[in-house]
Amino acid sequence: MALEIRQADQSDRDAVARLLDEAFRADPVSSWVFPDPEHRAAVHGRFLGVFVDVALAEGRIDYAADGSAAALWLRVPAGDPEGEAAEDDVPARMREAADPDNERCELVGRLTGEVHPTAEEHEYLLMIAVAPDRQGEGLGTELMRPVLERCDREGVPAYLEASSERSRRLYERLGWTFTGEAVRLPEGPLMWPMWRKPQGTGAQGAEA
Repeated sequence: MALEIRQADQSDRDAVARLLDEAFRADPVSSWVFPDPEHRAAVHGRFLGVFVDVALAEGRIDYAADGSAAALWLRVPAGDPEGEAAEDDVPARMREAADPDNERCELVGRLTGEVHPTAEEHEYLLMIAVAPDRQGEGLGTELMRPVLERCDREGVPAYLEASSERSRRLYERLGWTFTGEAVRLPEGPLMWPMWRKPQGTGAQGAEA
């Protein structure tokens, strides 16, 4: 049965932020930004809520009708890494919203912004989240499929940063390739920028 997908709106804002919080609470990057688990539990949702606000205002959120998964997308013009606001303002907003004394809140966005490709217009997968009790069912693949198919039809590339080896392997199966320049968080994990060239019909048929 195909996943029913709709576009989230402002009324879904808090639910999507909770989903991101639950899905990424144990993620290597989130664990690096907020090393203390209790502190992470208290502020992580506010941290990722800024991403939700950006996607609602400047992009879109594809949302499973049952609330089990969400994908945050931005269409980035050529020569504009995530948009000037995303590069310069969003990392600071995330730090201010979640944990003003924690420079790591801001550093992640600064470092990923430095390697974000600028030569071509592309779809930027800002984040994708699947509820912890639904992971492994292929929901993330199904959620991305319509956008990837549209990218292929329109000849538009796509970009993301994988935050774990597991997610990197999934994205490789869907046509993304590592750009060759990893983001190295100081005394922390790697992030893998990945680029997906437009592909032929059916090229993204792998299941997660």
